[in-house]
Amino acid sequence: MLVVALTPGHDGAAAVIRDRKLLFALESEKDSFTRHALLSPVTVLRALERLDEIPDVIALGGWWKHDFLGDPNVAAGYLGPDRAVQRTMNFCGQQVKLFASSHERSHVMMGIGMAPPDDARQRAVVVWEGVVGSLYLVEGRVDITRVVPVLDQPGHRYAAVFALADPTFPDDARVPRMEDAGKLMALAAFADPGDADEGIRETVDRLMAARSVWPLPKHRYRDTPLYNVGVEAQETKIAAALITKRIFDLFAEAAEQHLPRDIPLHINGGCGLNCDWNVAWREHGQFSSVFVPPCTNDSGVAIGHAIDAVADATGDPCIEWDVYGGEEFVWDREPDPGTWRRRPLDNGAVAEAIAGGRIFAWVQGRWEIGPRALGNRSILAEPFHSATQDRLNEIKQREDYRPIAPCCRLEDAGKVFDSPLPDPYMLYFRHVVSGDLGAVTHVDGTARCQTVTAKQNKPLYDLLTAFADRRGVGILCNTSLNFKRLGFINRMSDLAQYCETRGIDDMVVGDAWFERAV
Repeated sequence: MLVVALTPGHDGAAAVIRDRKLLFALESEKDSFTRHALLSPVTVLRALERLDEIPDVIALGGWWKHDFLGDPNVAAGYLGPDRAVQRTMNFCGQQVKLFASSHERSHVMMGIGMAPPDDARQRAVVVWEGVVGSLYLVEGRVDITRVVPVLDQPGHRYAAVFALADPTFPDDARVPRMEDAGKLMALAAFADPGDADEGIRETVDRLMAARSVWPLPKHRYRDTPLYNVGVEAQETKIAAALITKRIFDLFAEAAEQHLPRDIPLHINGGCGLNCDWNVAWREHGQFSSVFVPPCTNDSGVAIGHAIDAVADATGDPCIEWDVYGGEEFVWDREPDPGTWRRRPLDNGAVAEAIAGGRIFAWVQGRWEIGPRALGNRSILAEPFHSATQDRLNEIKQREDYRPIAPCCRLEDAGKVFDSPLPDPYMLYFRHVVSGDLGAVTHVDGTARCQTVTAKQNKPLYDLLTAFADRRGVGILCNTSLNFKRLGFINRMSDLAQYCETRGIDDMVVGDAWFERAV
């Protein structure tokens, strides 16, 4: 069975599953398009171009039209864990099945279908994102038997703290920006929720109790200590830490009250990118295991709809997938030979150059699904000196308070961190126990580390091994290769322009190493 899934709305994507195997997932933002881009004709055509037969099922994601004169829903709509509609449609002269399920349901099914196989009779799913905030009890793998609404708009409430403090965010009602939640996660590490005074506690209480912060009526919060105080003010950092704790505690309490113990938990929605919360779920003790897919935010919703269609047809949502499920790099032109000198990749020489302070653009194979760069569209650098963090944030044109993540061989993780556990998708924080990792140690002593094995990503593993031969441990800085506010770079013309304008003197694409000649 061949299923093609399309998701409208932001983080638009196309995904294709054939006989339970994910063939590819193409996000519209990738290839240097605007971050969180809507599903585009380019993405649809790229997906269809890769097919060699007419699909059996087209799975259409549910969304809102935001049309107040008529039905606000696209297909099955945004909300409703059981909402699905289907009919027969004409597609290029052939009759195929059109299957549509709600956005909310796609998150549930994505977490279940991508999770490792198990024989659990029950499982729990948490979906927490900008709009939805609920827990679900699932019998087997497909039957949702209990829905526990916890908090509407958890992601928007979280990001609202940043918007309140940011003088550039307007007073009139606007939707909090998607990038603000990630920035607030970085700021929360600078403070302790116990330091909140009465004014900060009351402000967070108001945000938690508000009927809606989507859009945020900022002018109603002029009387609070957060109003336009500045995003790097201590009040903002304390509020970030406090709302982080308040939101998690609310969901954890609901799980304790309404869900069985010792069953697997699958985490989905944009809040699943919050590494503090993922660690808290893992350490909470309520669940037998915790799984977070690498595309837990809306970037994976197309996969969720495809999984739902597979489950509808077969009764089983489980699929095979690989995180490197995007497109191959496009070699649309040769780098200017007057600027770049080409040589064969030599991992030992690259490791030596990185150890000496050079920064590399590193491109291998197909791009990663989801928002984390995991060694196929990455910028790599040495991890020891704090000045490297400053250089990388300058290259990325990011705020200096934002941390840089490391990638590390799995066998080295226990040497430099407090946990040797695998984290191939960079979704958990762990504490740094080595005092030598100034570039990747956040202010609270943690790092969001991608663990790497030869099976998972051999080119990156081999480079880390070459680095370990020289510096004793296989660990590097690893940040995403992209222009500001654009998705991963995926063609040579963009890559060369990026490196030439950002001061990167080395780029590796496959087995080719380009060094700046001038």
